Amino acid sequence: MKLRTEDILAKFSNDVSHPKEVRRIALMLFDELSKNVKGMSLKDRKLLESAALLHDIGYYVEAKSHNKHSQQIILENGLDEFSLHETEMIACIARYHRGSLPNKQKHELYGNFEKKDRKKIKRLAGILRIADGLDSGHLAVIKDITINYDEDNNIIEIYLTPNTPEFLPDITVAIRKRDLLEIGFKSQSVIKFTGI
Repeated sequence: MKLRTEDILAKFSNDVSHPKEVRRIALMLFDELSKNVKGMSLKDRKLLESAALLHDIGYYVEAKSHNKHSQQIILENGLDEFSLHETEMIACIARYHRGSLPNKQKHELYGNFEKKDRKKIKRLAGILRIADGLDSGHLAVIKDITINYDEDNNIIEIYLTPNTPEFLPDITVAIRKRDLLEIGFKSQSVIKFTGI
């Protein structure tokens, strides 16, 4: 019997605060990107939401390569609210929240998708990578996110509002993890704090 996303999260994770914060940040990024850069569907948003909640369940197996274990757990358990195809996409999105970038020659599951689905996986996993990076300390330090798209220079400008204005959190992990977002949206990006 397949489980729902929340049930799998509860079964394979001791701490749900980080996945829920990553989901919150990922959905803020998604909504801003969809509004200002490239329109995406409500179904895409649901895929991202599920992947964000499940991205770290692979720790249940081991910390090393936990992203690959997350993918495997999702595939083995299935997701009740999604089709097999959508579940496989979610598994890929979760897998690429860290580590190597998607590669259709080396990664069998990813390589089996049609080009349009591979593009979607890159975009959604790119969003998830940054969201995970913005909560790398598990401290829930980001209050709000706005995005401006500089069309002339093809730059996605991501502006962060911290929870505590006098304390600017370390965002170097998110900056390091923006590569897949740039590939997925065929854009450069900058991540900075509002008003700085």
